[in-house]
Amino acid sequence: MNEVARRPGEGRDPIAGAGELGPRPRIESGAGSAPARPPVSGFQTLLHKEVLRFWKVSFQTIAAPVLTGVLYLLVFGHVLESRVEAFPGVGYTAFLIPGLVMMSVLQNAFANSSSSLIQSKITGNLVFVLLPPLSNAEFFAAYVIASIVRGLVVGAGVFAVTLWFAPLTYLAPPWILAFAVAGAALLGVLGLIAGIVSDKFDQLAAFQNFIIMPATFLSGVFYSVKGLPPFWQAVSHFNPFFYVVDGFRYGFFAQADVSPWVSLAVVTVALALVSAIALAMLERGYKIRH
Repeated sequence: MNEVARRPGEGRDPIAGAGELGPRPRIESGAGSAPARPPVSGFQTLLHKEVLRFWKVSFQTIAAPVLTGVLYLLVFGHVLESRVEAFPGVGYTAFLIPGLVMMSVLQNAFANSSSSLIQSKITGNLVFVLLPPLSNAEFFAAYVIASIVRGLVVGAGVFAVTLWFAPLTYLAPPWILAFAVAGAALLGVLGLIAGIVSDKFDQLAAFQNFIIMPATFLSGVFYSVKGLPPFWQAVSHFNPFFYVVDGFRYGFFAQADVSPWVSLAVVTVALALVSAIALAMLERGYKIRH
């Protein structure tokens, strides 16, 4: 036999012969290598995107509403301080501050979810949000939580700036937090519904100017509902925003036009109702997938 002598292992397929040559050496990660990051869910990504969306333009989305709240306080507080006493022993400026804070929370929570969704629909990038395997509940939660964050940040800014104008008491802090979060969630969901229903910016503006803005201004931000005639008192009690403002103010002064438990029950029912409507729209893909 005229065979050419080979060295051991020569001419073999290194992959096919791996079993014969023994197991491959294990590569250990060195001390300087970065640890593997846990996978990020679609919900976390969408929430992060929604928070960054308003945070990147904070001068417009946070600073401007804070300035608006301060201007309201300067005008109404200066004119009515010595003429109006909404609650016994509470000056008008002190009475006004919680109302302005909550008004800022409500309006900015609505603006966050509604403007984000309508912009995505008009620019056509909503498809990139719908492509990932996100459930309707995750889609809903990401938009609403981002709205709550923006509402609370703006409210905290208004509170921090206006706090210098009048001393406040904090007689029931849990109510302050409860109504701030519930109010922001309620308007965040309403903003989501408005963004789903609207196809153009002017439709969204109509929703905001003819529903949200009047309901906010007529919710007792600048006055106590008890000072209204009986007919308008009854009308005010059909406005869910009134219960948000009244319950939030109770946390500061332990005085309110309605029991905070009644206010919390009304706000909770309203939040559950609009959440069910929003989730039903998402389930059907109304004006989003069709």
